[in-house]
Amino acid sequence: MIEARDLRKEYGDFVAVAGSTFSVEQGEVFGVIGPNGAGKTTTLKMLSGLIEPTDGEVSVAGYDAGETEMRRRLGFLPEESPLYEEMTPVSYLSFFADLYDVPDDVARERMHETLDELDLQHRERKLGDMSKGMKRKVAIARSLINDPDVLIYDEPASGLDPLTTNYVIDFTEQLAEEGKTIVFSAHNLYHVESICDRVAIMNEGQIVARGDLDELQAEYGDRRYHVYTTVEVPEAVSENGSWRRVVESMDGVEATREAAAENGGEVVDIRTEESSLEEVFLNVADSETPGTRYVEEA
Repeated sequence: MIEARDLRKEYGDFVAVAGSTFSVEQGEVFGVIGPNGAGKTTTLKMLSGLIEPTDGEVSVAGYDAGETEMRRRLGFLPEESPLYEEMTPVSYLSFFADLYDVPDDVARERMHETLDELDLQHRERKLGDMSKGMKRKVAIARSLINDPDVLIYDEPASGLDPLTTNYVIDFTEQLAEEGKTIVFSAHNLYHVESICDRVAIMNEGQIVARGDLDELQAEYGDRRYHVYTTVEVPEAVSENGSWRRVVESMDGVEATREAAAENGGEVVDIRTEESSLEEVFLNVADSETPGTRYVEEA
């Protein structure tokens, strides 16, 4: 559904994106994460046809980025999305529906269905009188007014309160379940971890790691085992009537079992703790020699 090959964007002597290659399959949720200035927004704008790559190729739904037909298949939500503040949500969405030649009856049903899902009230209030969260919901509805196959969202929940953020993230997950192809960036890695099928980690304009969450965790994260025993064993701490020892391998688990047995006890529970996406991201971003490392076939 999305193919990007050797994408590069230069602004004078500054290289914002340096040779990114990736693909996104139909119905997939693909996250792009990285520190500020990593090239995330520039990459999303190149995918959307808003800026032209200095080099490389990108296609969306089989069309070159920027083609008129591609834009009809795409919904884009920038991080900052100024609205026409004298309009109401209904008039604003109707205006964009006209731009996409969406019939009035279809547009009306689509906009109200989307606003219902996002729990937006006061649809005849001027946009200039609405909160940031309300405006964000309208902007999301605008990205869907043409019923696109592909959605590109740049920080969809940026600056929103927790309740509105949950509405936006839950709705994004619902869109994925309906078969939309979604690419989005977010600084809140918990949101990325909760809904993404695969993730690309960017740093200094490059994709330095890419894969599904299990693959990234296996490659860059840590796995620890919390082994609970009925008797004290070396390096264990007392916890809720049993003893807990943390080890980093199955060999350590077996050694703990043997130590417990020697003292007349046994292992009663084993719990696995894995690195979060945030910990994986920090491990990759803090690498002294970052380079493009994939945990899947390119």
